[in-house]
Amino acid sequence: MPLKLTEGDIVELRKKHPCGGSTFEIMRAGMDFRMKCLQCGSQMRITRPKLEKSIVRILPKEENSR
Repeated sequence: MPLKLTEGDIVELRKKHPCGGSTFEIMRAGMDFRMKCLQCGSQMRITRPKLEKSIVRILPKEENSR
């Protein structure tokens, strides 16, 4: 069963980004994902199976954020 990932969720991955960051914001969800590194702001694309294997934890978006 696929993980329930939505736009705005923050995920922590096993492998760090080249800048040293390991947390990413999901910007687009579907069969492939577009994510933004929260440390340097660069964006990357990754397939769903590869992303699901590399997630350590999911931090859901805050509903009351402004």
